[in-house]
Amino acid sequence: MRFFEDLKVGQRRDIGSFTFTVEDIKRFAAQFDPQPFHLDEEAGRNSLFGGLAASGWHVASVCMKLMVADLQRLAAIARERGEEVAVGGPSPGFRELRWLKPVLAGDTIGFASEIESLRTSSSRPQWGIVQSRNTGTNQRGELVFSFLASAFVPRRNNG
Repeated sequence: MRFFEDLKVGQRRDIGSFTFTVEDIKRFAAQFDPQPFHLDEEAGRNSLFGGLAASGWHVASVCMKLMVADLQRLAAIARERGEEVAVGGPSPGFRELRWLKPVLAGDTIGFASEIESLRTSSSRPQWGIVQSRNTGTNQRGELVFSFLASAFVPRRNNG
């Protein structure tokens, strides 16, 4: 995690990729989204998706897992260099969640995050608020997933 002053609009980072297997799709769906087109290949083929489709919530969960892992990786690198590591705050929410194309068994989705806006919190001047567009793109270069997230980021000088 970086401090608010280190961030710039337009900064983009690739946060990782994930291949959605039949087993992963069915396991997630059985526990959290038990709809036929997520649980059964034939039902998926006969649906408007045309194949066994990952739950949108599964795609979003993988994105979150990769975001956290990437932030932990970057923090470890910063610590190794002797840099101070900022501890981020909570997220006040997200919007514009879109599942644009189905994610089918065997698809590999690459996730990225790009800063769209930065502002200082008026009620908590020791924090900045960053808005980032988080996306998932499949192996064919098609955008399949997108949302705009907000997060509190500490300011270096504490306002």
